[in-house]
Amino acid sequence: MRLALREVFLAFKRAPLLAILGVTTIAFSLFAFGLFGLVAINIKSALLEIEDRVEIRAFLIDGAKDAQVEELMQGINKIPQVADVGYVSPDSALQRARAELEEFRDVMEGAMLPGSVELRLKEGARDPETVQAISRRLQTYPVVEEVRYGREWVEKLYRIRNLAGIAGSVLGSVFALVAIIIIGSTIRMAILARTKEIEIMRLVGATNNFVRLPYLIDGTLKGLAGGAIAALLAWAAVQLVSKNLMAAQFFTAEQVMLGIAAGGVLGLVGSWLSVGRHLRRVWRDA
Repeated sequence: MRLALREVFLAFKRAPLLAILGVTTIAFSLFAFGLFGLVAINIKSALLEIEDRVEIRAFLIDGAKDAQVEELMQGINKIPQVADVGYVSPDSALQRARAELEEFRDVMEGAMLPGSVELRLKEGARDPETVQAISRRLQTYPVVEEVRYGREWVEKLYRIRNLAGIAGSVLGSVFALVAIIIIGSTIRMAILARTKEIEIMRLVGATNNFVRLPYLIDGTLKGLAGGAIAALLAWAAVQLVSKNLMAAQFFTAEQVMLGIAAGGVLGLVGSWLSVGRHLRRVWRDA
């Protein structure tokens, strides 16, 4: 390991521009991957905020008694998917309507709006099937006259979320593959630049693993360095967008560390693939 690290250091001293070019190339490829990740995170955050507004509203019959409302509230509280529930009396509904529709407040009279019960669901329980099942359950109570939850809107939101998840997985895989190809290309340039040296090492009895190890370490270190630079560039991009366009969410500290580690893994994988292919050309019996 010490000799391998020494080889990596000497390779950097011999061709610093090539090493810097490799790190820069890796950084920008990971930066593109990071930008996509930021877009995916912010889209997911926006969808979660919209999903948080998903609610079920059960309108009560005229003259609903307190005991009936209490029975309904107790039944709703037993539903595990419900995050919170609140009762809106006819007077409260009237005050809310007057506040939201000021131009019509003069024509609104008391007892004009029915009482209702509003439910907010827990995260992960806002899919159309769950919402519809809870709505049907509410309709079994005699005190409930009608249940509304914006069925079409919930179904469209759920479809958008699923499409975003599929697109994120596909595009994320493509960006990761591109990063591996770019990292492998930078390692290939280093191997081609040291072809004669590798042939000499082969003649003096160096094993395959002995020759491969410095390149694997080199690729891993370049991936880590590129990941760190990409994280800084992504942070600068988020700050720029937040100041000039809209508030944008950045990665958490754990996600940043995971991204840098992923850069190292991509560097290792790219190096392994490139070294294995191009050393076979140098060593016909490898």
